[in-house]
Amino acid sequence: MSSPYPLGLRLAGRRVVVVGGGAVATRRVPALLDAGADVLLVSPELTPALRAHVDAGRLRWEPRRFAPGDLDGAWLVQTAIDDRAAAAAVSDAAAERRIFCVRADDRAAATAWTPAVTRHGPVTVAVLGGGDPRRAMSVRDAVRALLSAGKGTDSVGQRSPVDTPGGREPTVGRVALVGAGPGDRELITVKGWRLLTEADVVVADRLVPGLLLDELRAGVELVDASKIPYGPSRAQEEINRILVDRALAGAFVVRLKGGDPYVFGRGGEELLACAAAGVPVTVVPGVTSAIAAPAAAGIPVTHRAVAHEFTVVSGHVAPDSPASLVRWDALAGLRGTLVILMGLKNLAAITETLLAHGRPAQTPAAVVQEGTTGGQRVLRSTLGAVAADVVAEGLRPPAVVLVGDVVGTLDG
Repeated sequence: MSSPYPLGLRLAGRRVVVVGGGAVATRRVPALLDAGADVLLVSPELTPALRAHVDAGRLRWEPRRFAPGDLDGAWLVQTAIDDRAAAAAVSDAAAERRIFCVRADDRAAATAWTPAVTRHGPVTVAVLGGGDPRRAMSVRDAVRALLSAGKGTDSVGQRSPVDTPGGREPTVGRVALVGAGPGDRELITVKGWRLLTEADVVVADRLVPGLLLDELRAGVELVDASKIPYGPSRAQEEINRILVDRALAGAFVVRLKGGDPYVFGRGGEELLACAAAGVPVTVVPGVTSAIAAPAAAGIPVTHRAVAHEFTVVSGHVAPDSPASLVRWDALAGLRGTLVILMGLKNLAAITETLLAHGRPAQTPAAVVQEGTTGGQRVLRSTLGAVAADVVAEGLRPPAVVLVGDVVGTLDG
């Protein structure tokens, strides 16, 4: 068999026909849609995943068997059926029209192969294993590991945004607001981790996993936001200034924030500051501790026939403070789960307020300290006793407080 000629197809807006609606098509269609292809799917039946694409209007479906006319105007065809005779009919029709055809049933009879692919930011690596998909996937996985160990795409030839040879003025950089997750370094998203490894400057909160910072590229400027010497408002102004100044100097800046950037994280203020200065911003959501910490402690925030709602509130302002925006009286009347972040300092006042507005004292409650980390501690109690129990057990921030019948649902 002759060696294949590797080629990257630009399919945006171009017709691609997929014949078959089973598992193979379910795997192949998302990449075609991601490439912007105009996908026509021909099959009497579809998997639920493919049907979801149809219902969302992302592709067109012909609920019948293949007809040669389906290839009119097509640039590529993917046969995803087990019937070899039917697949051969598709590839014959493609050959008559000089359309490349991928065959899931017979790679030797295909005029194109689907490679094993790994993506790392702007870098896409496609591996052809000489007709052996297992070999291709093995090599692909090795390349993926190499790219990951290489700390970003700089290691494969991409120039750093602040590298300006020949004395050229640096272009405006960019900022990424990245949620680092609840504490376990493995709970950062893949995209968040990739951007972190490509950063020139990292502005990190106190609660981000320290091991993530240990994996930064050499030469990265690390700004510890928790050590900026101002009060809360002035400190935020200084963080905004650092993000804007570094980006305007041409750097790629990652603002690494615990949990999710927008869940009590002031990410919106940072985005507005960057936008006002003309700095482009990417927001990467993170796993919030409001859900992750309870889950790590075996507590689901919702459960069938127990809780059909959950409410996340900040407890950093006391219920009787004029600055409080939380309707604690209304929360007391809810039947679902109440998740309180930053609430240990005011926990006694919070529980007293909930009790005063009718939430039963025997309502189950729990506190999860440093959820998902090696320092995780879990206290189970009741609404009437939890504030005193926290003091007795010496629990400290960061901690998530749960109030509701979901506490203990998965015990035993």
